Amino acid sequence: MQNTPEHIHQLLDVIYRKESRQVFATLIRLLGDFDLAEDAMQDAFRIALEQWGEKGIPSHPRAWLISTGRFKAIDRIRRQSKFESLPVQQSRQIEADTVDPSRQVDKEIEDDVLRLIFTCCHPALSLDARTALTLREVCGLTTEEIASAFLVTPSTLAQRIVRAKAKIREARIPFEVPPQYELSDRLGTVLQVIYLVFNEGYYASSGESVTRVDLSREAIRLGHLLHELLPDPEVTGLLGLMLLHESRRSARTTPAGDLILLEDQDRLLWDHDMIAEGLSLVERAFSSKRPGPYTLQACISALHVEAKRPDDTDWAQIAGLYNLLLQINPSPVIELNRAIAIAMHKGPEAGLQKIDAILERGELNDYHLAHSARAELCRKAGRTNEARASWERALVLAQQDPERRFIEQKLKELGT
Repeated sequence: MQNTPEHIHQLLDVIYRKESRQVFATLIRLLGDFDLAEDAMQDAFRIALEQWGEKGIPSHPRAWLISTGRFKAIDRIRRQSKFESLPVQQSRQIEADTVDPSRQVDKEIEDDVLRLIFTCCHPALSLDARTALTLREVCGLTTEEIASAFLVTPSTLAQRIVRAKAKIREARIPFEVPPQYELSDRLGTVLQVIYLVFNEGYYASSGESVTRVDLSREAIRLGHLLHELLPDPEVTGLLGLMLLHESRRSARTTPAGDLILLEDQDRLLWDHDMIAEGLSLVERAFSSKRPGPYTLQACISALHVEAKRPDDTDWAQIAGLYNLLLQINPSPVIELNRAIAIAMHKGPEAGLQKIDAILERGELNDYHLAHSARAELCRKAGRTNEARASWERALVLAQQDPERRFIEQKLKELGT
């Protein structure tokens, strides 16, 4: 009964969901080509569906799939070489340079996943290409799913992925984890991609919803994977940061999908198990001698979730952490966040001075959140006309429907 077609199909579905990307990563190393590895993996799962019911389920299914995919790829190369000007040397190279994958231990296969992440996030690729390739090849999302999440057409997204693969091939980007002396610089590009994916899911740049839960959860899954493979303090910090942000998801919108600011959220709705995991990771990351930008941001998020009430928030310490963050990662957005923290600690006028200085430099003039922040501080300071003008500017710039409704409500509350 265990080897019925239905049972085999269900088993392969589970294996595909849990292990297909590990199989794929190892096949890339063995075959040296993204598309050939993808075809080989699909062939292996198809053959498993045909054979396991009759011949029995192998004791190491993942190794069986890798080995079968590799031999199917060799067959494919040999067949193509009869009709196309493909060097038969390619199949000989694959046979000569690789050992039987069934002899590999799990650690070797996990290393292949890490190699795949660093290849997809190579700095020679554009950020858009890195993001698309990582979601497609490391996470296994479909082209249509990625295109929908980032509001581009599937054809545009597919072209982006094709160009990225061609760049890897033409530039001979190695399928490897960088050597230790390059690791810190290269790891930054990986973390940048993961955090970009998370941010688009946690706070969508446009569209009908505040969040896109599939993207933020995929980023967290990728963060967990990277943390298991490479427990660097900044990887730990980023994972903690994402978990602490994600813990507040259910309290961030009304049932109708309208935006709820942090200070107005029902803190009982926060996911406290996720908070506990995030805080543990942040403590571990901060204990390193030189906390990086993701760890410092995680520390800021930790101070928010540790406050039982909005009035308990330690804004002085948050402003101090933003000062440290600016020293290692100068950014007008971080400056804006520091200005808000200063306003919460010292009063709206102190924060307005900082925000006005940023805007006077010509920075963030097209960033709707800068004008929203200024509007709210002007309202608190009794500068109603300036508040209205800033809300109106924010409304012009906002692309997300719930944010636009939020701003319209704020304008209505100000009156005419």
